[in-house]
Amino acid sequence: MLCEAASQMAIKVIVLDPMEKCPASALAHQHVVGSYDDSATVEEFGKRCGVLTVEIEHVDVATLEKLEQQGVDCQPKASTIRIIQIDNLESARRAGDMFGYPLMIKSRRLAYDGRGNAVAKSEEQLSSAVNALGGYDRGLYVEQWAPFVKELSVIVARGRDNSIACYPAVETIHRDNICHIVKSPANVSWKIMKLATDVAHRAVRSLEGAGVFAVELFLTEDGQVVWHFPHVFDIFLFYRRNYISLCIYRSLQKHSYFLKLNMFVIVNFLQILLNEVAPRPHNSGHHTIEACFTSQYEQHLRAVVGLPLGDPSMKTPAAVMYNILGEDDGEPGFLLANQLIGRALGIPGASIHWYDKPEMRRQRKMGHITIVGSSMGVVEAQLKVMLNEDSVNDQPAVAPRVGIIMGSDSDLPVMKDAAKILKEFDVHAEVFTINYCTSISISFGSLPIVFTMKYLPKNLVMMQMPRGVPVATVAINNATNAGLLAVRLLGISDINLQARMAQYQEDRRDEVLVKGERLEKVGYEEYLNS
Repeated sequence: MLCEAASQMAIKVIVLDPMEKCPASALAHQHVVGSYDDSATVEEFGKRCGVLTVEIEHVDVATLEKLEQQGVDCQPKASTIRIIQIDNLESARRAGDMFGYPLMIKSRRLAYDGRGNAVAKSEEQLSSAVNALGGYDRGLYVEQWAPFVKELSVIVARGRDNSIACYPAVETIHRDNICHIVKSPANVSWKIMKLATDVAHRAVRSLEGAGVFAVELFLTEDGQVVWHFPHVFDIFLFYRRNYISLCIYRSLQKHSYFLKLNMFVIVNFLQILLNEVAPRPHNSGHHTIEACFTSQYEQHLRAVVGLPLGDPSMKTPAAVMYNILGEDDGEPGFLLANQLIGRALGIPGASIHWYDKPEMRRQRKMGHITIVGSSMGVVEAQLKVMLNEDSVNDQPAVAPRVGIIMGSDSDLPVMKDAAKILKEFDVHAEVFTINYCTSISISFGSLPIVFTMKYLPKNLVMMQMPRGVPVATVAINNATNAGLLAVRLLGISDINLQARMAQYQEDRRDEVLVKGERLEKVGYEEYLNS
């Protein structure tokens, strides 16, 4: 994928890889077959490069340092790839005394995709864990055990001029210690996104050299807000009929104790911990090819050769990356991968990347699929369809984009008009009731909230929320306008809905003109009687 980006930038790439027909060989300017561990091979290869960079950090650091001393431009610097090591049982015990148990022990080299990790649950298990990794000669280091609720990652680019560009934080979901799914952006609060970005920025600022770095983070649970609704929506349409919901909302703002209603739990405080930094393009950044203005591969090339860094922001509201892992060895594994790819080809917004590795092995990364869409709810639903996890009567389920929420089913005669409008625009909505927690639901994330009312209340405070809670109250006894506003909000990131809304307005204008002409022609009495 680095070679693909280079081909669009007039950059010639020479690759060193031990496999004769490695995936990059078909795209590279030249492919040198050789081992990363062979110091002489790496040294000879490095001297042929204007800039020497790595896409896997298993190259011998001593050789890179030697090349730097000889004037070879290595990016990132060899010092960045070095890691503090434990070298004997006594140092491992000291680490256990310092950090406590369980203790994570990792191999400094050849550790990736869940390989090279071992857990010592007590001091007595230290020796067996170290032996499982090949002994202290492999070069080991330890990490304090971190109980986390989510794994996050931030791709950070650093230019030769020390400029830094950070991509939006993503959530990574692992299966058997291998990256399985990446969601961008991460479903966390803005404060957590900013904190994660700040930690990643500082981490990369402390390292040397240019390139792309993947900063892996833990989000720990000192407390969090956990919500459960039937689906993830883009917009909530609320029917507001009494004052009790506002009272509950205000009490929620006032108190910090645990409050339990039948659909949610609220607690407090989150913390970000730095896990690892990979000094190269990373699996958690593959989605950037389709989802961002500058892919991590183009960004890495810009950084190491001294070009201005590109825009790392997303050009689509949401993206999910799914790793194609070997489900079986050999031909059975290829057959299963082909079936998955076949389903992906029927998913709107899906892009397939097949690495063309010659050998299929169980749990081996063979490719990835990225799905982009107008919201995380939409792309997650598409992912479930692709994985055959979500269907109704053997038909793919459609993700609701709007939630129509009522205090009771007696509100349905009003809210049905919103549902009809959404159906006219092919916007799938789910209609359900929530007793007495309408206003509490408003504090759920940053989703747009639209109210409609059956009648003008005597107490006008019912028409508005407290200061700082932006909610639109539209149309008394007219949910049609609420549905239209929902479509307009969705249309901000959906060109098709923008066009359909423009056509809807033109059609309504034409209807008014036709009615006006008929009124003038036949007079008001015949007009009313017809």
